[in-house]
Amino acid sequence: MTGAAIRIVLVEDHELVRAGFRSLIRSLSGMDIVGEAANGRQALTVIGEQMPDVVLMDITMPDLNGLNAVGQVAAEFPQVRVIMLSMHDNEEYLRQALQAGAAGYLLKDADPAELELAIRSVARGGSYLSPGVSHHVVNDYVRGRGREPGGFDALTPRQVEIVQLIAEGHTNAEIAKILDLSSKTVETHRSQLMARLQIHDVTGIVRYAVRMGLVSSDR
Repeated sequence: MTGAAIRIVLVEDHELVRAGFRSLIRSLSGMDIVGEAANGRQALTVIGEQMPDVVLMDITMPDLNGLNAVGQVAAEFPQVRVIMLSMHDNEEYLRQALQAGAAGYLLKDADPAELELAIRSVARGGSYLSPGVSHHVVNDYVRGRGREPGGFDALTPRQVEIVQLIAEGHTNAEIAKILDLSSKTVETHRSQLMARLQIHDVTGIVRYAVRMGLVSSDR
């Protein structure tokens, strides 16, 4: 960054929360919100159009969650830096976010000064982890420990997308349309992911999706 305003895309499915972040960012000097989105799929479109410096992205969102979306951002727009937003000091969320390519992890109860520090640090090419993320979580990630059997590592990115859509109540036909796949391909992915996770019904998929942060527990 050489004096130009930091260009930011804000991705959050709750309008009131998004409005709060919007207001905070607009109160900071040298920052410009160039786009907003309510889920991961919208975010990919907005990011492709605006090519921001930094993306603030919620983890739990409908249709395409932040953990899947950040991986696609890293692959398609490697120059764009993503800070994940979360309510939870959660080892699995942190590990998956960093592994997928996030440059930062910020708890939503952070104060405005911390938000500014995170954005500026990441925009300069650095990284940022909220102090609220406990030291043992960071240490376990760095050392490669704490990986839960049956976590995301057991699935392909496409299968994680399908898990989320199943948990959100979509049928195979609806999932096929959303992902531009055939119903047969969706059914194959569904059978494979259930076998890998040793889950045998939709209720089990929903529980897994909630535990892994793909959908919220109030669904």
